[in-house]
Amino acid sequence: MMRRLLLAAPAVLALAGCPERTPAPVPERLTLAPATYADLPGWADDRPAEAWPALLRSCAVMTARSADQPVGRDGIGGTAGDWRAACAAVKALSPVSDATARRTLETWFRPWRASRGESADGLFTGYYEADLRGSKQPDAHYRHPIYGRPADLVTVDLKPFELDGRGETLVGRLVGGKVVPYLRRAEIERGGLGTQAPVLLWAEDPVDVLLLHIQGSGRVTLPDGSVKRIGFAISNGHRFVGIGKTLIDRGKLTRDNASMQAVVAWLRANPAEAAPLVEENPRYIFFRLLEGEGPLGAQGVALTAGRSMAVDPEHVPLGVPLWLDSQDPDGKPLRRLMLAQDTGSAIKGPIRGDFFWGAGAAAFDKAGRMKSRGGYWLLLPRRQGDVALAGGSVHAQATGLTPAQGQP
Repeated sequence: MMRRLLLAAPAVLALAGCPERTPAPVPERLTLAPATYADLPGWADDRPAEAWPALLRSCAVMTARSADQPVGRDGIGGTAGDWRAACAAVKALSPVSDATARRTLETWFRPWRASRGESADGLFTGYYEADLRGSKQPDAHYRHPIYGRPADLVTVDLKPFELDGRGETLVGRLVGGKVVPYLRRAEIERGGLGTQAPVLLWAEDPVDVLLLHIQGSGRVTLPDGSVKRIGFAISNGHRFVGIGKTLIDRGKLTRDNASMQAVVAWLRANPAEAAPLVEENPRYIFFRLLEGEGPLGAQGVALTAGRSMAVDPEHVPLGVPLWLDSQDPDGKPLRRLMLAQDTGSAIKGPIRGDFFWGAGAAAFDKAGRMKSRGGYWLLLPRRQGDVALAGGSVHAQATGLTPAQGQP
């Protein structure tokens, strides 16, 4: 009945000559509640030493900032200065064993249960580093371009304008002295870029290129056997529409069988139908060639398979260690130390994560099938006085780091 009344309300207002007013939606907020290590399911069973390289990378970024720089939105993770002592302890630990890693975390970090309102439950999916075959030169075999950043693409940081909202970056291009939306996927696929964007490499398979766009990073094997690593540079600024959702909406797949594997199988089996459906996603990704370790996440550090996670940075600060409590695609417990080191266009909300499985066929299998419920705890540095109180005890009852934590 309530739904019927709400649907009828605009017509009633129009007949009365009153303007319709739609209440602004209340944005979700991350709330943090103090916890202890005894609250973390599986804490004693993890291999935290495996996460140490990822933690060291994130600590290097954290401690390079000015001491007074807030960590996360509204400083929910304190300031960069608050992380220096804890990160120094992480860096000083050598050699690293699971026991010493666990003890260091218990001494220098405190767990906070993450929730949105009264619910601590969220969705966790998976992603991987795509594998492609490609060439530096186009031919009849390699004819699908992987573009670099276009010369005419401009970005505008909206924060200095003090507009309502979250101060996101505007992506577009200049036309007649005005910033207009950048080309949509359909326009780009049909040659709209012209010579504005360099072609980094030419790929063999259009479905592999689509997967590269969805995953954001990949390894391209060239004809001579050498491998080029490419990563996300920038998008065209348009919203993301998942091909899985499009196939479900068109009745090609059902919600029960729309795994990444099923989507790929359908695209390969129906190439003529696939192209226009893919173009219904207006978002397009441009890439850059990478040197050294990779793939790189949004924090600017190399991701670690099984230990890096993409989060929504509007809620969870990049670089923060997390304790994940979820399940893998086969229903086995997935309880481990993770690092918030990446983002994703579909990863939105306080309790939302994308688990990085690595590269290769096994990673693709896991990532494509993962859709699990679960939650996490943020591990944030203790105050200096709390460290002495904790003494490495898993039952330490120390005070929190910042007033912002736990506030609605």
